[in-house]
Amino acid sequence: MSPERVVAFGPGRVNLIGEHTDYNDGLSMPFAIERGVTVTATPADRFVVDARDFGERDEFSEPERADGWRAFARGMVAELRAAGFDVAPAHLEIAGDLPQGSGLSSSAALESALALALLGRVPEDLKALAQLCSRVENDWVGAETGLLDQLASLMSEAEHVLRIDFRSLEVRPFPLDLGGWTLVTVESGATHSHAGSGYNQRRAECRAACQALGIASLRDADDLSALDGTLLKRARHVVSENARVDATAAALDAHDLEAVGRLLDASHASLRDDYEASVPEVEATVERCKAAGAAGARMVGGGFGGSVLALLPPGVVRPAGALTVAPHGPARLL
Repeated sequence: MSPERVVAFGPGRVNLIGEHTDYNDGLSMPFAIERGVTVTATPADRFVVDARDFGERDEFSEPERADGWRAFARGMVAELRAAGFDVAPAHLEIAGDLPQGSGLSSSAALESALALALLGRVPEDLKALAQLCSRVENDWVGAETGLLDQLASLMSEAEHVLRIDFRSLEVRPFPLDLGGWTLVTVESGATHSHAGSGYNQRRAECRAACQALGIASLRDADDLSALDGTLLKRARHVVSENARVDATAAALDAHDLEAVGRLLDASHASLRDDYEASVPEVEATVERCKAAGAAGARMVGGGFGGSVLALLPPGVVRPAGALTVAPHGPARLL
């Protein structure tokens, strides 16, 4: 870290489509949003971490295991040092305007802001940094997330979605021209935690489906006839969701936003019925958005709570409590 005060911002993200595909070597189309997490770092004799939104503090000289929000800073220090970065003790102040558990990826926003604040710069290899942030979440926080959130937070571009291929790690910006249409998120009122929800169980079920099919990844699945029951449903969601990502890219290219709306609806139905990642509060929020005139609406994030993304045609009034979202830039120093 540089000897001066460093302020870093990590944005949250919205995933337009492609949910629960990242850890299956699949396809997604996320974008960073304007809201996020800010970390201010100043040199200190030991690590002091103030979570302003919680009114809580953590202190340590060497990063040892801890639970909850404390795992993020400790894990980041440890992983950066393990990767060969020189990370000096610092006073870290954390504040944000992303609702926790809303499905807008407050965790990845915090990880990217912590990394840049501790380094005092933006590294050249952002994909490697995304993988490092993911290790913090997997190995220190205990959530088996994929790379979607971290890549979106670190590599997004204003006015673009990212088409991410998680097998090749190809990241391609794709213009998001909505014209008079609007994307909004609406909180369901049910918060979720990756580490504490059914998220890790879904990952285990995807691994079991691969084992039953004799393949390394559900990206390779074409014939699902050897599966039945729960494993068939999980695999069917991943295969159909990858197809919906490509269909959404084609619809955006053709400026066919009605088709995008239908694909959002289809994605939600698959997440609800085949992936079984919804809850009653999310279903009620989807119905509220559709009743308000949304062309399509679906749950976003890991599921089991969080927010709903809705695509509103011109002239449709935003549902109460809706937050307008649009693609913004990536994590950065302020």
